[in-house]
Amino acid sequence: MILNNASYPRKNYPTKAIQFGEGNFLRAFIDWQFDLLNEHTDFNTGITVIRPINSLHPKLDNQDGLYTTLIRGINEKGEKESTARVIQSVNKEILAYQEFDQYLLEAENPDLEWVISNTTEAGIKFNDTDKLHDQPASTFPGKLTQFLLHRFTTFNGDINKGLIFLPCELIDYNGEELKKCIEQYIYLWDLGHQFQKWINEANTFCSTLVDRIVTGYPKDEIQQIESSLGYQDNFLVTAEHFYLFVIQGPDWLKDKLKLNQYPLNINVVDDIKSYKERKVAILNGAHTSMVPVAYLSGFDTVRESIEDEYIQSFVDNLIRHEVIPMIKMPQEELLDFYNSVISRFKNPYIQHNLLSISLNSFAKFKARVLPQLISYSKTHHQAPAYISFSLAALICFYQGTRENETYELNDDLKILNNFKEWQPLYESNIQQLTMNVLGMTEHWGEDLNSVPKLTETVSSHISNIKQFGIKKAMNQLIA
Repeated sequence: MILNNASYPRKNYPTKAIQFGEGNFLRAFIDWQFDLLNEHTDFNTGITVIRPINSLHPKLDNQDGLYTTLIRGINEKGEKESTARVIQSVNKEILAYQEFDQYLLEAENPDLEWVISNTTEAGIKFNDTDKLHDQPASTFPGKLTQFLLHRFTTFNGDINKGLIFLPCELIDYNGEELKKCIEQYIYLWDLGHQFQKWINEANTFCSTLVDRIVTGYPKDEIQQIESSLGYQDNFLVTAEHFYLFVIQGPDWLKDKLKLNQYPLNINVVDDIKSYKERKVAILNGAHTSMVPVAYLSGFDTVRESIEDEYIQSFVDNLIRHEVIPMIKMPQEELLDFYNSVISRFKNPYIQHNLLSISLNSFAKFKARVLPQLISYSKTHHQAPAYISFSLAALICFYQGTRENETYELNDDLKILNNFKEWQPLYESNIQQLTMNVLGMTEHWGEDLNSVPKLTETVSSHISNIKQFGIKKAMNQLIA
């Protein structure tokens, strides 16, 4: 039995949202949240999904828009949890390339309020070769401009027929970038001052930060899962328990999203910058700091690493004492977020390989960890011990060997060539090796040898790692 309207007594909600992107992330993130709001509040919002790319893989319509989310991980109580839910918020899917007329018809819906999107990081872009009469324009902002122009024309520029935009693409200030692209199309296609005015005054462009690991269709487990569910679902999607949706937008969005009626993990804020910094410094920073230490300690995945008491103690000390105090946000809030990060790392349903996270480690260290290293050294006039140890482990990691095995390093070619040239220094001159790495000014943006006591601290850690092994060297640090 396949999941569809005939096999499942669904609830119907009027279409008030249009969604660009049919992929796993939005279906396990916003569509899932809208479904919860529909159940627990008077949100009453259905979604029409627009497939923005020219592909012919099966439509959600094959199951009448119904699909299952399987949310798996460690809950707030520290318990293992797996919860299946049939999502009823999606009404239909339209193919922008094959059903362009139907796509534009959606703009005539007087009840439409929301525009959701996830068209990948490369999706929000402008193409000056697009024409207004293309069916459709090549880019997502181009297609959206065509849609909005049709809506503007249909309702004669009614100020009350504007929309709220919630782009989920992983770029900074995605709402502002989306609006900029639309303005470029207005200029390119000469769509006039009145339309530009309506875009500015009738519509609300929000920037967002999204956070949830969506692991997609579980092809290796699907027979067992469908057997326990009692139906076939070709669009089933799995995701972790944790989710966070931060929206930079006006305060009235809280009422619009019924957050006073049902407490989803949605934060409506004036500026997402501090939340982005928090995620990068704590979640991504913990990953980046832990990877070389854990991998050289003999671990292969995030979960087995963080379940080791010494690795967890190392990460704990680094984040609690050297990262969190450097972030200008309420400390309790940061600690709560960090605790949720550790729960996510322990998720038994996700096998996150350390070597895959190690891709471009030096760029990641610069973006995610270096700001805290610099802040700490300015505040305390010395190098942070745990971050310095992580950097020392990273330098050792780039020797490319663990015990008697070798592994492939994936990074910028210039960095890889540097380490190839510096290989003899691992045995002959650790001080010089450290100075060379810290002196990569083109990479770091400055000479890190000028950071108080960083050169000697990192050099000392490398010597200890080489002499005693990483576990003993780390234990000396923790003790």
